[in-house]
Amino acid sequence: MSLPSSLTTLDGTPLSPEVLADKVVLFVNVASKCGLTSQYSGLVALHKEFGDRGFVVVGVPCNQFGAQEPGSPEEIKTFAETKYDVDFTLLEKQDVNGAGRSPLYQFLVGDGPDIGWNFGKFLVGRDGSVVGRFEPKTAPDDAALRAAIEQALG
Repeated sequence: MSLPSSLTTLDGTPLSPEVLADKVVLFVNVASKCGLTSQYSGLVALHKEFGDRGFVVVGVPCNQFGAQEPGSPEEIKTFAETKYDVDFTLLEKQDVNGAGRSPLYQFLVGDGPDIGWNFGKFLVGRDGSVVGRFEPKTAPDDAALRAAIEQALG
């Protein structure tokens, strides 16, 4: 199984393949009304710090955990940009668990356990393979996460 070739951004347009091509990508299932939402700040910082080395963060809104991402695409985008200065790509809202699990999360999770909550993180290497999985409470400045990013970047 491989990373889906077509992904859709929050505004409903196809994500340009160049955004992810030859990049190290951190996919994060995000939510606006979660106790972990403040992680957006750290994700923005990671995106800025490592971006010039070929690293990108991609947020994936999900409303499966406590209905903590109920908003429309416009509401999600406005919240993320105005409250946390999010400048990385946000994809369309997706299910990360269950029968309706999106193709992206079918790939990311594979045979692994279901996502436990909002802000689960998957690190995908330049070759398109999953090289790390980090639980929701793993903060963006966590030493193990940063080390995995550094290693994936080479």
